[in-house]
Amino acid sequence: MGKGPSQAQRATETTEEVDEANSTPLRWLQATIRQSENRTQKLREEGWVVATKTVAKLMKEMGLRSRVVKKYKATKNSKHNQPVYENVLNRQFRAEATNKVWVTDITYVATQQGWVYLASVMDLFSRKIVGWSMGSRMTKELVLDALDMAYKRQKPEPGLVHHSDRGSQYASTDYRERLAHYNMIGSMSRKGNCYDNACIESFHSVIKKELVYLTTFKTRQQAYDAINSYIELEYNRIRIHSSIGYLTPHLREKRYYEQQQVA
Repeated sequence: MGKGPSQAQRATETTEEVDEANSTPLRWLQATIRQSENRTQKLREEGWVVATKTVAKLMKEMGLRSRVVKKYKATKNSKHNQPVYENVLNRQFRAEATNKVWVTDITYVATQQGWVYLASVMDLFSRKIVGWSMGSRMTKELVLDALDMAYKRQKPEPGLVHHSDRGSQYASTDYRERLAHYNMIGSMSRKGNCYDNACIESFHSVIKKELVYLTTFKTRQQAYDAINSYIELEYNRIRIHSSIGYLTPHLREKRYYEQQQVA
């Protein structure tokens, strides 16, 4: 499947299609499969007086329920002789501002054409997916494309902490040189400890529960299109997060910059 310039272009075009003001309780309940607590909070923000129990009851009547699916984690090659960074992040998952700490990881998705791999980069302050890339192979180019997208979109100042696991893609010479070129501080999880990168692991779990496990992708391109839409619209602009005060990542980032202009 091709990466090319269409990836950023598609993301921009899709983002422009969203209309967050036209949602209704019925449409929200029918369109998503999520926990009733999050639905309740979203409905309250839209002016509806509703209790969590009421939402749970409506979900039950409509045949909707929260889905909990066991995580299916990709096996990465961490047995290499490349240098690794110290664990600078050290599970400090609360950032003081946007573009101060990014976390990244790779997961994979099944299609009828074969596996497709997704590399994602998340900003810890807003929980926004600032960069991502997909391909048919789990290569260093895959993660470099995601990092490049994030850098071009966000334009962070020097000193950003970049955290990943110890996979060979992230430990490669090319990737370490790109981090140095972008003036980023490398950080890596301890060996065999997925909890050191819990936030991006959680995102990949969420996208699988809310999209991947509910869809049969006939082609890699179909998976790409669906994941593009999910990340750029659903996750970044519509899905609220309890960890950032029940805001969307887009709104969290927007409010941060508005506050900086006032200060």
